[in-house]
Amino acid sequence: MLTSSLVLGAAGGGFNGGDILFQLVMFIILLALLKKFAWGPLMGIMKQREDHIANEINSAEQSRGEAQKLLDEQRSLLKEARTEAQTLIENAKKQGDVQREEIITLARSEADRLKESAKLEIEQQKEKAVAAIREQVATLSVMIASKVIEKELTAQDQEKLINDYIQEAGEKR
Repeated sequence: MLTSSLVLGAAGGGFNGGDILFQLVMFIILLALLKKFAWGPLMGIMKQREDHIANEINSAEQSRGEAQKLLDEQRSLLKEARTEAQTLIENAKKQGDVQREEIITLARSEADRLKESAKLEIEQQKEKAVAAIREQVATLSVMIASKVIEKELTAQDQEKLINDYIQEAGEKR
């Protein structure tokens, strides 16, 4: 009979406050256990995960900042290198122009010196040739004069004598 009244009481739909109270207490205990054993560690894991993600984001931001800083430094160094290279090229061009002008000036002065030297040598050779011709003319004149003195000449004899001496002088050379 006891079992039938329990079944009838449950089936009767009556209000059972003890059950509700028991279920409420069990629910609170279950919540407390969940909070202590599941919710706390779960929240701790979530907090660790949140901290880890925040650290990763901060690290990524720092890395991005460092990368941007390095990129700016590299751009600056590249710009300086280009400027320096341009300066070196300009200096080399200027130095090349100066050396070219020096070489041209030296070549012109050397050419002028050689020209003057050649003029002097030509003048000296000319003077030697003129002196030699004068000497030969003087010798020929003396020879002709001595022959004329030895004998009196006719116009034909005089012409023959001159031709002979000219031939003789030509053979001596």
